[in-house]
Amino acid sequence: MPRRTATMLASTLMLIALLCAGVFIPVPYSEMSPGPTVNTLGDHGGEPVLQISGRKTYATSGHLNMTTVRVTSADYRMNLVEAVYGWLAHDNKVVQHETLYPDGKTEEQSTQENAEEFSQSQESAKVAALKELDVPVKSWVIVSTVVKGSPAEGELHAGDVIKAVDGTAVKEPADVAKLVTKHKPGQDVRFTIVPAKEQAAAEKEKRTPTKTQDITITTTTSDDTREQRAIVGISAGTDHTFPFTIDIKLADVGGPSAGLMFALGIYDKLSPGSLTGGKFVAGTGTIDDEGKVGPIGGIEMKTVGARAKGAQYFLTPADNCEAAAKDTPEGLTLIKVKTIEDALGALKDLRSGDTADLPKCGK
Repeated sequence: MPRRTATMLASTLMLIALLCAGVFIPVPYSEMSPGPTVNTLGDHGGEPVLQISGRKTYATSGHLNMTTVRVTSADYRMNLVEAVYGWLAHDNKVVQHETLYPDGKTEEQSTQENAEEFSQSQESAKVAALKELDVPVKSWVIVSTVVKGSPAEGELHAGDVIKAVDGTAVKEPADVAKLVTKHKPGQDVRFTIVPAKEQAAAEKEKRTPTKTQDITITTTTSDDTREQRAIVGISAGTDHTFPFTIDIKLADVGGPSAGLMFALGIYDKLSPGSLTGGKFVAGTGTIDDEGKVGPIGGIEMKTVGARAKGAQYFLTPADNCEAAAKDTPEGLTLIKVKTIEDALGALKDLRSGDTADLPKCGK
């Protein structure tokens, strides 16, 4: 066999071997890509995304689109060829597997966590929007979760209302940890609560809860890497009663990143006129009860997805601006926001056509 032919054959066989190896060699990476984007002012799956009853609503126009990111599942094992393709593709992003699924988190655990975060983001979006509209909302501190095997297991339950700790009234979730950690591990702490069932019954009957309980729990030592402190094994959260019904109908979405866009959609439907002036606005960002907007993951994928759908403007959490501005899709203007008030101010400028002073990312 001629030397040239042998060399070409050897090179071809080596290339085939490398390709085969690339297909079968797993790598510790996962992939993110643009997901669906949904107009919070419109319909999805045949019904309105935002459904409000018991309060006057107003016709609106334009788009306030929430954006999503698709990710490979926790048990998916990417091969080398897929990783290289993802690195080269503009619309995809390859990241370390543990970035999306830390501490060996399973698909089921990740889905459950995302569902809980999504539910909480909806509640915070409602609160933030109604506060901007000066609509009163009743709030109270509750037991959000109870750690399995902790001193609180069987004593406190998710949904219990925490009225006081050691006789000191609790006004916000952070108060609970402050009061518990005043103790040393092994000391008793006394919780005054309204049981979850009593709270639910009172809400249904539109009355003030009448049954409270004092529950004493012996603290234990924290097992995290921070300075050792006394804990009982709960996390505290906030629950609310709204003066009318607001339902957010959106299945197969998880995580907290749609909070800002839900809040703006609710605000728009409860106030006269169109918040966008008919323009196509998309965005992302977590939101808390006070209207503060927080950063999210996958910002580059969300801007690509939004622009592909037709968005002209993208409301961007301030902490995500630097990353988003590095590769902004052509025709999309990134607007930096830190609060819902920032977003409302920017939308006012868009309606008026006065966009010279918009707080744009990268400025």
